[in-house]
Amino acid sequence: MSDPYETTEQHLDRLLRRALNSFDLPDSTVDRLGTALAHSSALHSSHHSASLHRETYRHTYLLADGSAMTLWELVHRGPRAAGVRCCEGPDDRQYELYDEEADVHVAASRLAGGFSEAPLFGDDGPQADLEILTALMAAPPAPLPRMYAPDNSADHARRVLRRAENRDVPGEETATLLRAAFAHHITQIFGRQCRVDGRDAGFTLYEHAFLLLDGSETSLWEVEHTATPDGRHMCEVYGDEEAARCAMESRTRIC
Repeated sequence: MSDPYETTEQHLDRLLRRALNSFDLPDSTVDRLGTALAHSSALHSSHHSASLHRETYRHTYLLADGSAMTLWELVHRGPRAAGVRCCEGPDDRQYELYDEEADVHVAASRLAGGFSEAPLFGDDGPQADLEILTALMAAPPAPLPRMYAPDNSADHARRVLRRAENRDVPGEETATLLRAAFAHHITQIFGRQCRVDGRDAGFTLYEHAFLLLDGSETSLWEVEHTATPDGRHMCEVYGDEEAARCAMESRTRIC
């Protein structure tokens, strides 16, 4: 993972440039990392199976003020990439960066239970795809108790809204409301793959539930998918579950 001849500045720049979600890091984190004087990288955990190759790395930086900061990097490949040797084609690994260990664990769980481990649709034709997808999207999620975590939740809400690429993302009224969020809870509601335009595309639906200062609750519904023309990862955010599920169905082009 690390080049012994690269400087800390070069190392950090390489991590930020290749990460799919580097824009999601708080500005304050990126600013502090700009003062890094030295760094150390280590493999934290790994998982290798027929359907998923996943590794988590811990990058620790010594800052100019004498403190330390850690970035958590998730590196993963799907089943096709796992069966290709590095000399047979370009590096098709995907990289994600997080500044909290809990966030990288959530992302790793998403891979294990979402895109990469899920069965593929499409074995029995378009009608079977439609029936399976309709049944899955109609099935209510199993009720789980919410364990709200007071962890800079207003900034988390801001970052969720900022990474959304859909035009009908919740507007300023929602953003203003979420400035009063002091705790949040993330739940994966749905995660599957299906065929879109003759290729595999992954869909995951998350509920970001927020507890506000007045004791009320509100949620953002985030759809992560790869049903894009070039297969890249895309995030969409909606104000209610129905709109998020309709967006997923629309992306499959079978509804």
